[in-house]
Amino acid sequence: MAPGEAQPGAGAVPRGSAGPQAAAARKQRASARRKAFSLFVKAKEVPAAYPSGGAAVWWRCCRQTFRERRGIHRHVGTQHGGDVEQQATGLEPAGRVVSAERAGGQSCGELCEALPDTSGLRSEELTSKVGEVLLYYCYCEVKDPEKLCAWQKALCQHLHLTGKVRIASEGINGTVGGSKVATNLYIEVMLAQPLFKDILCRDDFKSSAGGAHCFPDLRVGVFKEIVPLGIDPKEVSYKETGIHLTPQEFHREVEHYLSQSSQGQSDTILLDCRNFYESKIGHFQGCLAPDIRKFSYFPSYVDENLKLFKNKRVLMYCTGGIRCERGSAYLRSKAVCKEVYQLKGGIHKYLEEFPDGFYRGKLFVFDDRYAICSNEDVISACRYCGTRWDQYKLCSSQHCRQLVLTCLSCRKKGLTACCPVCQEKELQVTSGAPGQALKEECECTQRRPRVPIEHISQGTQGTGQD
Repeated sequence: MAPGEAQPGAGAVPRGSAGPQAAAARKQRASARRKAFSLFVKAKEVPAAYPSGGAAVWWRCCRQTFRERRGIHRHVGTQHGGDVEQQATGLEPAGRVVSAERAGGQSCGELCEALPDTSGLRSEELTSKVGEVLLYYCYCEVKDPEKLCAWQKALCQHLHLTGKVRIASEGINGTVGGSKVATNLYIEVMLAQPLFKDILCRDDFKSSAGGAHCFPDLRVGVFKEIVPLGIDPKEVSYKETGIHLTPQEFHREVEHYLSQSSQGQSDTILLDCRNFYESKIGHFQGCLAPDIRKFSYFPSYVDENLKLFKNKRVLMYCTGGIRCERGSAYLRSKAVCKEVYQLKGGIHKYLEEFPDGFYRGKLFVFDDRYAICSNEDVISACRYCGTRWDQYKLCSSQHCRQLVLTCLSCRKKGLTACCPVCQEKELQVTSGAPGQALKEECECTQRRPRVPIEHISQGTQGTGQD
């Protein structure tokens, strides 16, 4: 990351501010950030020497040594945005136009309920169907979840965003879609929010092509957990999580694991902690993918399979990283593993750097797209004819909400349900009384054990079951 690309922080001027004064203030702010970024990096320099002789300059920060300028720039940009912002404030000339939350005097940890100024934007810029979907989470102490919920709902409506946002006393977890102007503004406002200061950074937002049309509506609510593990956050805290690995570090670990596993010498388990229908259409090579329907079943899965994890190194991954935060904490609480690692930023971030790496197939997402693609591999099959197929549709039976893989040819034949029972019941339910409650389970899930017990053998790992 170049110095000019330092993360915008608490003092960023919201986009859409009109007039030459605002434009000049933004320019001054950007200049101050670049200078502050360079000074911060400069302060981390340490003298070094190459083994073959000759002087060199490395950088030391957060107990890490960086040998390349690109590495220290990335680290400072993602981990020290607040420090750079604070330093940049002292470099700015007097009379700068400040953001709403700084003008209001909010301090770190407090909630600012201000909304960004969009008066300088055309309505089409906020409502364009060409946009993206953001995925993010932030674990932090939220003193008033209801207040944060109301602000989030107002912010998303103000920016014409759709999606789902979960809020709890332990933080926030969201996936929202809208125009690129709207999503960029959303990121800027979130980074400027004192409640998330020095915790949330730009790199925490995962993006993919999409827009507001990817969700049927906007749902913002307060819950006990921001990801439903089913265990009180006070009992298993995100603060006890596993060791975070960057996509590069995780890639190297998986490469080593696959090499050792092929020789029957691995002491590692590559664990997919998503649901079965997610791993079915895409997963890491050589993974162990539990056959579970919900993440809330994961603790029971661990409990029933403790022998499998005894004295093992566990490499965990999920879509965006949030499930690994609590999942790794729960696994560590059992004190049976050698060590527990997790992929920082999840599959999303891994695919940004390794689109043709060890992850094969599609990445399942929880919106109307169902999946996003990074490679051409199709690893799943049609439910009826076995043709390679990975495009999910909802079961056509109104009483069921299961996802089904049925190819175009089979759909033309009327095979659009997830199982024969649903196929037979479809006409009965369609002709029945309106307003019937929808169920999430049918013959498909009733036949599947709620918590599968793995057989401990060399073949247990490396299956990546479809």
